[in-house]
Amino acid sequence: MSDRREIPEITNQLVDLSREYLRQEIAEPAKQLGKNAGLGIGGAIMVAIGAFLGAWGLYYGLIIWLPEGEWYVVLSRLITAVAAAAIAGLVVWRMQSGDN
Repeated sequence: MSDRREIPEITNQLVDLSREYLRQEIAEPAKQLGKNAGLGIGGAIMVAIGAFLGAWGLYYGLIIWLPEGEWYVVLSRLITAVAAAAIAGLVVWRMQSGDN
């Protein structure tokens, strides 16, 4: 059994040990998780901007490439929509067919 004079010292050691454990097991992993989440969100935003600009470029490229006319504009919109839906479907399909 401990002496009464040692109780404050043991209490301080317990507090220090608890503080170090919390820093090691909670604070550091939370910082790493925040960093990874930030990179993931930033990457997702960049991919979304790239997909939007790619679809926009396809649309205007088709408008320039196809003959002039109201129905050709509609056709270029349809081709762009089908291409965007196909690419989105391909991405979703590849995400679901992972090695689970």
